[in-house]
Amino acid sequence: MKIYKLNAIDSTNDYLKQLALKIPVEDYSIVKANYQKNGKGQLGNTWHSKKDKNLLFSVLVRFSDFKISEKAYLNFAISKAIYEVLNQYLDDVKIKWPNDIMSRNKKVCGILIENSVKNGRITQSIVGVGLNVNQVKFPDNLPNATSLKIILNRDFDINDLLTEIVISIKKNMNLIHEKAFDKIKTAYKAVLFRIEKPAMYKTLNGHLFMGKLRTVTDEGLLQIELEDETIKEFSVKEIVFV
Repeated sequence: MKIYKLNAIDSTNDYLKQLALKIPVEDYSIVKANYQKNGKGQLGNTWHSKKDKNLLFSVLVRFSDFKISEKAYLNFAISKAIYEVLNQYLDDVKIKWPNDIMSRNKKVCGILIENSVKNGRITQSIVGVGLNVNQVKFPDNLPNATSLKIILNRDFDINDLLTEIVISIKKNMNLIHEKAFDKIKTAYKAVLFRIEKPAMYKTLNGHLFMGKLRTVTDEGLLQIELEDETIKEFSVKEIVFV
């Protein structure tokens, strides 16, 4: 496991992506930064982080036979891997669809997965992780952010957490290689945020509605039971939690 340690970079995902184009990069190679000037989140959002306070890294994972139609299981497995580590330290840990990690209803970790595809198969993925570790103050526009230190009132060794998470990712990637998709999905669903609970949702055009999260499909779509008891499916670009 080779680790490229950087002081500051625009994005660890972008750096690792470009590095893999220039030189041979072995499986599970990691780019870790003390600070990201332009960290990326879901839907083009920016990941905000104080320098030297959090775990910011990307890891490259390669596949030999992984169909693009199975890509949702990669998201399930990566989310599950990080959940398993954080659940050792924090209480009330949940996965907020598609892949935010929550504790006490606040976001502690975000994940961004970028895939390379050839002939209908994912050849490699770059998994970006932003884990709030020792930061205690967040911008006013991030009222739902939290960190391990805020929750547990102590500092954590960032490098130790990196090692634990990568070991967990490797274990869960073995399930992908073994095609143990039912096992992956069952574990993911069991710890979903708001599963089987009535809650408010908002479409990206601003429409608010009540619904109950029933399940996630094999394609990674969210199935919500509406007030009239019909089931509607949503992609990550169609709905947000309120």
